[in-house]
Amino acid sequence: MDESGTTEKTTAVEVIPQAPPGLRQDLMVLMKVRLNFFVLVTTFFGFLIHSRMDMDWMKLVHTILGTAAVAFGSAAFNQLMEVDLDARMKRTADRPLPSRRMDPLVAFGIGWILSAVGIIHLAVQVGNLAAYLTAATVAIYVFVYTPLKRVSSVNTLVGAIPGAIPPVIGWVGAGGALGWEAGFLFGILFFWQLPHFIAINWLHHEEYESVGYKMWSNGDLTGRKSGILAACFALVLALLSLMPAFLGFANLLWTIIGPLLALMMTALSLKFARDGERASARRLFFFTLLYLPVALLVLVFAWKG
Repeated sequence: MDESGTTEKTTAVEVIPQAPPGLRQDLMVLMKVRLNFFVLVTTFFGFLIHSRMDMDWMKLVHTILGTAAVAFGSAAFNQLMEVDLDARMKRTADRPLPSRRMDPLVAFGIGWILSAVGIIHLAVQVGNLAAYLTAATVAIYVFVYTPLKRVSSVNTLVGAIPGAIPPVIGWVGAGGALGWEAGFLFGILFFWQLPHFIAINWLHHEEYESVGYKMWSNGDLTGRKSGILAACFALVLALLSLMPAFLGFANLLWTIIGPLLALMMTALSLKFARDGERASARRLFFFTLLYLPVALLVLVFAWKG
């Protein structure tokens, strides 16, 4: 009873602590399964673009399995090398290694086994060239890009190299040779990644700066520098998209839609550069996520292989 004579009702709220992530979820985080989904998608499209209607389904399965194993293994190595910085960032502190839910030796074993098995599987079941390209992807990603993030903002350019190789792995896995077509697929992925990661880096620039990562977005409070850089790379992507028309390996469908998609990305980048708003950076980021499957799907129908 309170002073007025009415009954005061107190509701107790029970706080139920959240259970820590299970082993399955920790393994998915360690292997960056969601992020590496894009690696597998681009590998698949590289295979599909070369094969068209003459698909060797078993070889496709072997290509995807080998590429997936290597991608998952290299993700484990990447987190092993960055565990100290991951522990200092809110968005990564709950990963299995910085939170100490997983022993680093276990993560190392997972990374080593998956990478080795994936490369050997590709060499035996797909071909030596696919295995060599995959091994180069691991080497650049783990031993060049990952340590370079602490040293120079050039890391973004270097990191785009292993990110652009998967469609070429798919291309050669289907029997394609390294030539203009493979170079074009590499270029599309390379220049697509740059606006994509610029948007991510700027949205999280305070965290990246606080732990010592060297990014183009460091010190760019207005977003102008990041937006202009993204626009420049998107414009190069638009120009590169005209390459199949001159070399004759894609039809009018791509010649219209490919450059148009890249010009839309350029416009979004310029808007972000002008207003420097987080909403504009997010729109650019989400458009880059939309661009990739749309562009690759158009290439499947437009390719003249």
